[in-house]
Amino acid sequence: MKISDTRFGKLKDGREARLFSMLCTNGFSVSITNFGATLISIKMPDRSGKMAEIIAGFPDLDRYLEPHPYFGATVGRFANRIAGAKFTINNTEYLLSGEHKFYQLHGGQGGFHSRLWDYSLEEGRGYAVVSLSYLSPHMEEGYPGNLSAEVTYTVYDDNRLEIEFSALTDKPTHVNLTNHAYFNLSGFAEGLSSHKFTLNAAQYLELDQHQLPTGKYLTVQGTKFDFSTPVTLNPDETELDLCFVLKPHLPGEASALLYHAGSGRKMTVITTQPGIQVYTSNFLDGSHCGHGGKCYEKHSAVCLETQHSPDSPNQPAFPSTLLNPGEKYHQKTLFSFENK
Repeated sequence: MKISDTRFGKLKDGREARLFSMLCTNGFSVSITNFGATLISIKMPDRSGKMAEIIAGFPDLDRYLEPHPYFGATVGRFANRIAGAKFTINNTEYLLSGEHKFYQLHGGQGGFHSRLWDYSLEEGRGYAVVSLSYLSPHMEEGYPGNLSAEVTYTVYDDNRLEIEFSALTDKPTHVNLTNHAYFNLSGFAEGLSSHKFTLNAAQYLELDQHQLPTGKYLTVQGTKFDFSTPVTLNPDETELDLCFVLKPHLPGEASALLYHAGSGRKMTVITTQPGIQVYTSNFLDGSHCGHGGKCYEKHSAVCLETQHSPDSPNQPAFPSTLLNPGEKYHQKTLFSFENK
């Protein structure tokens, strides 16, 4: 296992962003920047040894400084949508920032994806670690409490990537963190319809016209949203932008599988989070071009965002996202890759 630390570019205020690259013995590699605690690249071989980039992203910092669809970013303080861009804690209403009329999305424009994180590196036998930390001040983007957040990326020599989120606060606040990577196991040579998908979920959240939860759980059984057995993704017929509620599962049990038969690449997702937002890149339009000059088209990638349910602060029936002083927010997601 090798880890490198190089210059990635400068922010407009002159601060420097770093690029950390971790290379396994068989060629599997992961690159991360401390700008937005962002997952920049995952490269892996297919069954014949041919390498390909399997996530959407940019090779330079400048394009991450411009508006983009959260490619590989850590999103927070609250991933997904909060209705009305507000919530109430202990009879105090907090108004959140946001450019949308009906909700705040992914923590606001100044959310975690737009911040420069502190970092430390660790290299061991068979693994490498990038630890990123950020102190979000009280009322940043409207959220109460000074929040100390940490994202730890660990790459193992057997082609596993673990993302660990933790946070502490000095005032009651809401926290919901995820990574927003866009996956295509063909290396973007083919669309999502060449992928098989399995998901260990029995329910999904009903949404209103603004993509906000109504509070109602719907069963997947007998619907086009049942992925309990491998199903071909076909977003041209069934677009996905839904939060699925995961079935109770044992530690280490897979929550989702993505497989591309042509290359033999398979990705297994194991998480402590209660849900996964499955998004088939419905709003990509080819205007964002990244690795290898590839322009990312509609339905060219899938996001598997492990998280709590959207709008949990305003939905008392959902698992709570409230974090109090003295408590620790802690979640893990493991992505395991094979090429058979």
